[in-house]
Amino acid sequence: MPKYRVTLRINSVEIVEADNPYQAAAVISARRGGDVEIADVRPAVGRAPAAKAAKKTAKKRRQLSPEARAKLAQNLVKARAARAAKRKAAKKTTKKTTKKRTAKKAAKKR
Repeated sequence: MPKYRVTLRINSVEIVEADNPYQAAAVISARRGGDVEIADVRPAVGRAPAAKAAKKTAKKRRQLSPEARAKLAQNLVKARAARAAKRKAAKKTTKKTTKKRTAKKAAKKR
């Protein structure tokens, strides 16, 4: 028989076995005395929302050798230099295009 998770208006969630969601709601209503308001009925798949999992400890990373660390540092230096060169080239092209635009606008006004 499938399990259904029934959420009630009184801040509690119960899991019951029933043939369908309507029967699950009826079972919970009968258990609580019939005067409870049922907010939601869903199939009980996975873990209950109230369950808390213990935190896993992170694995310690193996330390890098000095040679590997130096190689990574060199790559970082090269990447920064490449980014700076790209930025500089982009600035040059934008300056040229703005000069051309202003020159065209001035020519049109005459």
